[in-house]
Amino acid sequence: MKILVTGGAGFIGSAVIRHILDNTSDSVINVDVLTYAGNLESLPDAAQSGRYSFEQVDICDFSQLERVFAEHQPDSVMHLAAESHVDRSIDGPAAFIQTNLVGTFNMLEVSRQYWNTLDDSKKSAFRFHHISTDEVYGDLEGTDDLFTEDTSYEPSSPYSASKAGSDHLVRAWGRTYGFPVLVTNCSNNYGPYHFPEKLIPLMILNALEGKPLPVYGDGMQIRDWLFVEDHARALYKVVTEGKLGETYNIGGHNEKANIEVVKTICALLEELVPNKPEGVDEYQSLITYVKDRPGHDVRYAIDASKIERELGWKPEETFESGIRKTVEWYLNNKEWWTRVLDGSYTRERLGNN
Repeated sequence: MKILVTGGAGFIGSAVIRHILDNTSDSVINVDVLTYAGNLESLPDAAQSGRYSFEQVDICDFSQLERVFAEHQPDSVMHLAAESHVDRSIDGPAAFIQTNLVGTFNMLEVSRQYWNTLDDSKKSAFRFHHISTDEVYGDLEGTDDLFTEDTSYEPSSPYSASKAGSDHLVRAWGRTYGFPVLVTNCSNNYGPYHFPEKLIPLMILNALEGKPLPVYGDGMQIRDWLFVEDHARALYKVVTEGKLGETYNIGGHNEKANIEVVKTICALLEELVPNKPEGVDEYQSLITYVKDRPGHDVRYAIDASKIERELGWKPEETFESGIRKTVEWYLNNKEWWTRVLDGSYTRERLGNN
């Protein structure tokens, strides 16, 4: 199978591509415009693979997408390309509307036009898998409630609203045109190659440099944490075995308050990096509570029983095993995150284009 992956240089997209190349015989076309969060260094071995090709294309560029489909003739699409940082969506929502809504519309239309040209066997095998987020559901009030595939949408931020809109577009294309769609909504991902603006890598790297560890509000916002490699396995399961028209929620069964996550990272660093930056007695002393984010959701939690029941997937990592692997990865891959922090990964890329 030849799979076209949008956003394949991003955090989750690169994990998906690494999974496909390492564990299957499928080929991958990586379509990524390479914004600040796109980093081909997150795919260190892909270029050496004869089953990988890269197209630096913006999903908002309809004609370029048509060219990519015509040249590569994919058998399925995994659509991950999106603007995804909530704080950035609050500061500048326009890019989120353009990429997440207009870009998804373009992907649907180009894919549908291409799909209509296929012979019957290829047409029946084709899949358009849209990868979304649990943030479209808003937040949960009760301590025992869970997001299911039937939970109503109540997005709170420009980011989650744009993703909710893109989900609706995908389902509408399935209903109106009979287009073969699948949707997944996942909980918070973490793991290797995570861009340092997100909570877990930010805390690790700030602590190593003796910088403040900023925690919104009282830090009691609860998230369900999913190790990114577990997520990649689930996504491949869905695109290859999922039932057309269905939605699958993907979660890690690891509900943790943000402050608990930060303190866990501090404890691991105490063990793994006992020689602290100058002036730091203990890593937890760097925790700094800051003004809460506007409209901050209090609790997310995923009911992932459907994908386990129907497709046989469940996470392999506990939070304890996954967070240890994550901290150790950042300790052992300083070159990757140093080049992200100083911007050299983008400067060299721009110089080569």
